Amino acid sequence: MKRVFLAGMALGVAALGAQPLPDAANAVQERLTAERARLQAERAQVEQAYEASLRGCWQRFAVNSCLREARRSRYAALDPIRAQELALNAEERALRAQQRDERLQEKADKAGALERRP
Repeated sequence: MKRVFLAGMALGVAALGAQPLPDAANAVQERLTAERARLQAERAQVEQAYEASLRGCWQRFAVNSCLREARRSRYAALDPIRAQELALNAEERALRAQQRDERLQEKADKAGALERRP
């Protein structure tokens, strides 16, 4: 899972790196990348705790109820992380849409300037 996330981040950064970003957009992208790394670290901690609780469950007599409780705890811990990831995704989509609109506007301005030449 971590490899897929890092590969996706590398592709996203490479795609964004193809066009030079203004300083403000670059700062936003760096903040998004740092926030994603923080969320990934939190997710890893939750998964480690979940794995540890699973190992503990198999030492108990009532295994199924312990496993259910471990899953509930895991989902409860992952829900806020998922919500933050969704917010980051929305912010990143808005940033990409804004950059796309700016590129299209520049392209339209250049095309309009070429048409006005005598």
